[in-house]
Amino acid sequence: MNPARRRWLLALAPLSAAAAWPVRAAETAASAVRRGRALEFPRDHGAHLAARTEWWYATGWVGSVEQPAYGFQVTFFRSRTGLASDNPSRFAARQLLFAHAAVTDLAARRHHHDQRIARWSGAPLAVLGAAAEGDAEVRLGRWWLRRDGERWLSAIAAAGFKLDLTLLRTQPVLLQGDAGYSRKGPDESQASHYYSEPQLAARARLALSGSAIDAAVSADGRAWIDHEWGDEILHRDAVGWDWIGINLFDGSALTAFVLRRRDGSTLWAGGSFRPAGLPARAFAAGEVRFEPGRRWRSPQTAASYPVQWQVQTPAGRWQLRALMDEQELDSRGSTGTVYWEGLSELLDADGRRVGLGYLEMTGYAGALRL
Repeated sequence: MNPARRRWLLALAPLSAAAAWPVRAAETAASAVRRGRALEFPRDHGAHLAARTEWWYATGWVGSVEQPAYGFQVTFFRSRTGLASDNPSRFAARQLLFAHAAVTDLAARRHHHDQRIARWSGAPLAVLGAAAEGDAEVRLGRWWLRRDGERWLSAIAAAGFKLDLTLLRTQPVLLQGDAGYSRKGPDESQASHYYSEPQLAARARLALSGSAIDAAVSADGRAWIDHEWGDEILHRDAVGWDWIGINLFDGSALTAFVLRRRDGSTLWAGGSFRPAGLPARAFAAGEVRFEPGRRWRSPQTAASYPVQWQVQTPAGRWQLRALMDEQELDSRGSTGTVYWEGLSELLDADGRRVGLGYLEMTGYAGALRL
């Protein structure tokens, strides 16, 4: 049996015990995605257990803007299985939790990554993992991410590296789309609730096994948090997406994404731009264009990824360029997908670096299904 499938089946296998945690009516109301629903904090930093899909993303870099040293990604996913709703076991697999973590070492030209998966009944004190509802706190074994006032904190003890993050808010929460209601397709139902925390002041403590780092190093930089949840995010014709979240050096924040059909054409697009100290402008579906440039072919999966892009939005036209080609994540042992997620630079019309952030590309090694 394929090892990834074996892990998936083990995660779904129910055990026996005594009490159930069914999805409650209050959870359904709190998780419902609808235009006009006002996001409420800190409640909406927490988990929305009735939503089918949810994730918390932390990406960033440390070093100087002229020479960033490391990029980092920490992601926690929650997926409602739709199984075991009538099973009285407190260990029944009503929810699955996944986590991905990666560090890009630019000097050594190495990309370190690891993944985790566990089933979860919804019990708040579950041993393997849990996601709190009242505020952001999600954990999977020795991996965790939580919010503490104006800070986001995370600790990852992975195979090959250890990463501790302190991310301090410097700007208000950025509500994506229409006040946090973000369309992802031509049908109104294809939407999520989505907000970002850009321009976070990052402090990272990092230790890499088998590298020139003999002890943990600490460095400062910039980070970005995304939190998104929904039931129906991808249209049936969408195979994947290209997404960027960029902290510009002038304090602005740029989000842009396109969802692609199988032939590479754009099915839907969106994003936003928020200048420092000013309101954000949300982009309409027809206002965002991603034009692929140079490509890199993965020697592991043979997937071909555009690692340079021309990105056009109402806020401007830029070139986006990966700082290292090999930033693919093979997560078939957890979420079952392969995708590219990596530290990239944003260049203006004169070729000057004006921002740093992350580019994510899905659906190149096979159609994505959510």
